[in-house]
Amino acid sequence: MSEGIDSWYHEKESAWLYRQVATAEPDPHKQRLFTQLAAAAEEQAVKWETSSHNKARAPAAGRVFVPTLRARVVARLLRLFGPRAMRSVLAAMKLRGLSVYTGPVAGGHAMPTTVSDIGVRHRGGLGGNLRATVFGVNDGLVSNASLVLGVGGAAAPSSFVLVSGVAGLLAGALSMAAGEYVSVRSQREMYEYQIALEREEIAEYPEEEAEELALIYEARGVALAQAREVSQALLAHPEQALDVLSREELGLNPDDLGSPWGAATASFLSFAAGAVVPLVPFLVHMTGSRALAGTAMLTVVALFAVGLALSLFTGRQALRGALRMVLIGGGAGAVAFWVGRALGALIH
Repeated sequence: MSEGIDSWYHEKESAWLYRQVATAEPDPHKQRLFTQLAAAAEEQAVKWETSSHNKARAPAAGRVFVPTLRARVVARLLRLFGPRAMRSVLAAMKLRGLSVYTGPVAGGHAMPTTVSDIGVRHRGGLGGNLRATVFGVNDGLVSNASLVLGVGGAAAPSSFVLVSGVAGLLAGALSMAAGEYVSVRSQREMYEYQIALEREEIAEYPEEEAEELALIYEARGVALAQAREVSQALLAHPEQALDVLSREELGLNPDDLGSPWGAATASFLSFAAGAVVPLVPFLVHMTGSRALAGTAMLTVVALFAVGLALSLFTGRQALRGALRMVLIGGGAGAVAFWVGRALGALIH
């Protein structure tokens, strides 16, 4: 495919995705922005289609645009979770205009002009959680497939392989959950301590805290008079003041400190979801080399799917990412199998 065709297709896909974002966006102002971006991308596609340079290389005229599978998946996720939650995935698709969800300005972020504006840019998205889930599934898949193939390669009875796999699933998932719980719990306690100190300072030194906040915004290009006006109004609402000062001075989001139990549960489930895949042939009473072949096949298919899923966040070519995941995970399983076979030969 030529450079012109590539550029034409990219603009057509961008226009299609902008329209999907506009459809999923409840805010009319943001809808208008993405509709305008879609129109601009369509105009650029027409230029690529009709340019003499493009025609000389490989004309796009008469070509029908069909969105890629990745674009259709992103569109479905947009309808499920909304554009704000999916902004990291949209960024990987090279869409513009996403700053409306983060509100940047030169040297910082936008000065809130009303109390309702406070904290909007910090509200978390779903993209990071989805990516963490995919990585958790991948960890469980690769580690337990390697365990099952290693034990099976040693010519152990199928019942023993199944028990080993279930033990590996539980050990890995519980270890991941325990580690995640301790990590998030410790982090949360530290953040709660810092926020408590900030609450005491607001109660004891409200004027000083208001001035600190005003100076922060002034350093980011906001007129000092406007910054002082908003910060003084903010300090009249202590809890909202604590919220914004925690964000601006501490870099913390009080609404998103993380739940230790939630993190542990998500880690356990994602790891277990991947780790159960290599056990399926043994759970349906397959035995011997047939069961191991089934494990290898299911693992390859699952690794391919994980690679495709990760391409949503990296923006890289999906097939290449999927094949790379298969080679890496499959290589680990192959090494485990041959090491198991060698040890089995020594033992027997």
